[in-house]
Amino acid sequence: MTKSPYQDDRGNKDRSITNTGGGTLTAAKNAARDSVAQTGEPFLIGDAMTGGYGKGPDILHACTIAAEKGEIAVIVGPNGAGKSTAMKAVFGMLNVNEGAVRLDGEDITHLSPQQRVVKGMGFVPQTSNIFTSMTVEENLEMGAFIRRDDFKDTMTQVYDLFPILKDKRNQPAGELSGGQRQQVAVGRALMTQPKVLMLDEPTAGVSPIVMDELFDRIIEVARTGIPILMVEQNARQALEIADKAYVLVQGRNAHTGTGKELLADEQVRRSFLGG
Repeated sequence: MTKSPYQDDRGNKDRSITNTGGGTLTAAKNAARDSVAQTGEPFLIGDAMTGGYGKGPDILHACTIAAEKGEIAVIVGPNGAGKSTAMKAVFGMLNVNEGAVRLDGEDITHLSPQQRVVKGMGFVPQTSNIFTSMTVEENLEMGAFIRRDDFKDTMTQVYDLFPILKDKRNQPAGELSGGQRQQVAVGRALMTQPKVLMLDEPTAGVSPIVMDELFDRIIEVARTGIPILMVEQNARQALEIADKAYVLVQGRNAHTGTGKELLADEQVRRSFLGG
C-alpha cells in the first residue's frame, strides 16, 4: 500500500489484503481536484440540521456533519443516537425542517435522493444494497445507470480496488460472503463516479478480519480525493482511520474532533468506547 498523505498510521498494514496495483478512480480524483468550492466551508456539509421522518417528531437537533475532499469523516454514538438518520438527512431521505445541506457550495437541501445522485452523491445503505439474483458484474453495471459515457475504465478501477470481485464477476452476488457483498455495494456506488461517498454501517455483521479489509479499501478510495462520510457501530476501529469524527447523542453533536483526539478523550472513551 502506498503511503497515505492524510494519516500515516491509519488502516491495517497487512499488505496481503490491501491493493498494491496502484489503480485509482481517476475521473473522480480529477473531478474532486478541479471542483474546489470557493466558499471556505467543507465540500459536503449538513449544516445545523433539525428534522425527522414525515410528520413525526424531530430526531436531529441542530446537528452538523461535514467532510472535506480526500477525508474520512466518521459518525459514531450509542444506539438510537441518530447516526443513520443524520446520514439519511444529508442524502435527502427525510425532512430537514431547519438547517441546510450543501455540496461543493451548492444548496441541495430540497433535492430528492435521485437528484443528489446526479449531483454526485454515492450512497451505500446498510441493508438490501445489492441485487442478489444478478451477477457481480451486472450489479456494477447497474451502478453506471446515470452514465452516458464508456464506463469500462471505471469498471477496471473498481476491480483493481476489489480484486475478488473480478474473480467472481460472473457469480450471482447473492452467493457471496457478507464482506464481498459489501464490496459489491461500494463498487456499484463508485461506478457513478461520485463526488462524495456515503456509507451506512459498511462493516455490520462481518468478521474483524473482513472489517479491517473493508476499512483498507475505504482508505484507498479516500486517497483518490473522494470525501467519505461513514456511520459506524465499531466506533474504536472507525476512529482509528478517521480524519474527522462526530459523536452524536440524541440527535445532537456531543463531541467533534479528529479520530485521534476522540480516541484520547477520557470522556469519549468512558462513555462510548468501553473505557
